[in-house]
Amino acid sequence: MAKQVPGKVDMDKLVSLCKRRGYIFPSSEIYGGLGACYDYGPLGVELKNNVKAAWWKSVVQERDDMVGLDASILMHQQTWIASGHTNGFADPLVDCRQCHKRWRADDVNDGKCPDCGGELTEPRMFNLMFKTFVGPVEDEAAVVYLRPETAQGIFVNFQNVLATTRSKLPFGIAQIGKAFRNEITTGNFIFRTREFEQMEIEYFVKPGTDEEWFQRWVEERLNWYVSLGIRKENLRLHQHTEDELAHYARACSDIEYLFPIGWAELEGIANRTDFDLRQHASFSGKDLSYYDEESKEHIIPYVIEPSAGVDRSVLAFLADSYGEEQDKDEIRVVLRLHPALAPIKVAVLPLSRNEKLKPLSEDVYNSLRPCWMVQYDDAQSIGRRYRRQDEIGTPFCVTIDFQSLEDNQVTIRERDGMKQIRLPIDGLKATLDAKLGGEPIEVLPPGGSKWLGFEE
Repeated sequence: MAKQVPGKVDMDKLVSLCKRRGYIFPSSEIYGGLGACYDYGPLGVELKNNVKAAWWKSVVQERDDMVGLDASILMHQQTWIASGHTNGFADPLVDCRQCHKRWRADDVNDGKCPDCGGELTEPRMFNLMFKTFVGPVEDEAAVVYLRPETAQGIFVNFQNVLATTRSKLPFGIAQIGKAFRNEITTGNFIFRTREFEQMEIEYFVKPGTDEEWFQRWVEERLNWYVSLGIRKENLRLHQHTEDELAHYARACSDIEYLFPIGWAELEGIANRTDFDLRQHASFSGKDLSYYDEESKEHIIPYVIEPSAGVDRSVLAFLADSYGEEQDKDEIRVVLRLHPALAPIKVAVLPLSRNEKLKPLSEDVYNSLRPCWMVQYDDAQSIGRRYRRQDEIGTPFCVTIDFQSLEDNQVTIRERDGMKQIRLPIDGLKATLDAKLGGEPIEVLPPGGSKWLGFEE
């Protein structure tokens, strides 16, 4: 089993922060929980939505060769026969003869039960798909599966998208959605769960250009994580060897992240060749070819598939942003989340609960809420409130003090260096917009001045 990596945030510490601050809760906790299922709390759902929005902006909004899709979770059972999941989507399962726990055979290193050291049974294959029924009669004709991946919904809609968008090769279809796998071995928080969310792209290219596009997508996806604050030294590429490749894949590279549990897959980029479209064309009897205007021929495109897990991405961003540092007599815990991902962008903090500060503080708060997710906090001392916002990853705090009532100015405190500037309220929105966009705190707005934390 995976062990804690020295120098990384302890997983238990990260789990505790997520529970304490409202990022992630165990599912059905009042009933004892449900294994490998988690609920995203008030901050967690914002972070998760921000990760998805950043991905969508990067791969759809900012490109002219991509469109989106949201396919049904339930699909015709022939879909999974054609894709090979019905017969081939399985993991080797072993049972402990002593404690009766079950494990994935490839998660066991020495042939002994990781828990009790007992003897294990011979491996047998276990299909990971969740089975259910459509309609009132539970017979074989009514069998459907909760999709184990979102990709097949894209493939079966290939001609629908082609006809309605008139896209030309190369082009891609992106999708974010839930997937379900009845994993044998789960654990390590949200790293491996039975219900999870995927961000997948199927990028269709002409055969012969697939190797070039594969490399381009590997580079682009790696850079995306770096652009959102993941440190380069915590990322690496693992190129699959021939015996690691799926039967349909010509090439595959994993983007791995150094999680608290060690190096593990964050995203996979695969060259799926023309396997999927050919399979669905064969099983459905429908034409899934593309007419190439240049060659005047019908071709079956090759597919490059970047496939990322939303939950694993959330875990990576949390782990990479977590920091502890000495601040006077205390340890300051801070999540240095990229501003695009931070659940709360700005916190409005009156210096105290004095009634004189309340009207102006609420006016500032209400003026910022239409622009960003903003939190109002007046409980406990200003120092404790700063610490609380640091711990949840809020990039900027706006403080209203008694001087604000006289000069109509406020202070902005930035999270990472704890520097503060003072500026007129009428320039607050524009200044916060610039700072959230990456402008250094040292760059002063009109009428602004350095306040605290600057070395002379």
